[in-house]
Amino acid sequence: MPSPKSNPATTQRPLSARIRYKLMYRLIVPILRSKNPPEHAARGVLVGLLAALTPTVGLQMLIVLGVWIVVRAVRPAWDFNLIVGCSWTWVTNIFTVPPIYFLFLVTGRVMMGQWDDIGGYGEFSGQVSGMLSLQLDFFDSLWLYTVELFRVWGLPMFVGSIPWAILGSWAGYRWSLGLLRRFHARRHDRAAPGSTSSSG
Repeated sequence: MPSPKSNPATTQRPLSARIRYKLMYRLIVPILRSKNPPEHAARGVLVGLLAALTPTVGLQMLIVLGVWIVVRAVRPAWDFNLIVGCSWTWVTNIFTVPPIYFLFLVTGRVMMGQWDDIGGYGEFSGQVSGMLSLQLDFFDSLWLYTVELFRVWGLPMFVGSIPWAILGSWAGYRWSLGLLRRFHARRHDRAAPGSTSSSG
């Protein structure tokens, strides 16, 4: 007999649909719930993606927190939504890390002229998935996910992440800013006197 708290419509969805639902809940909902101007949340998306699109899994939310503290102390006008920023580090997760980090590695090796070192995705994915599946405490995971990634795949992965972090965070900023402005405009129109939704 199913638990009263379980939702059969949710639990019976395919895995891909459940992942999309979780990402929507973690990424889109925090943006739309923001009470500040659209730029405030959009900057959170920018910083979150900037951290997410670097090979620093395990440290990404701490990086966002550190940037938030520095920005509030040095340049308060550039303040951003911390919750949104931390939420968007979830773009890189146990499902997306292998292909994203492989893209970083290939990009870095191409940028550094290491054409002969471009290996296959299957072996790389297996190694990364094996690292992420280990049950470690917090500090051990920081060591493994950051230092060990650097030891195994070296500088190319970090170099290759730079263009993707810049382009991805800027694209995320522009997209989220447009989304929020449209969302606020629709909400303003619905709340305006004489609007269709408020009449009748």
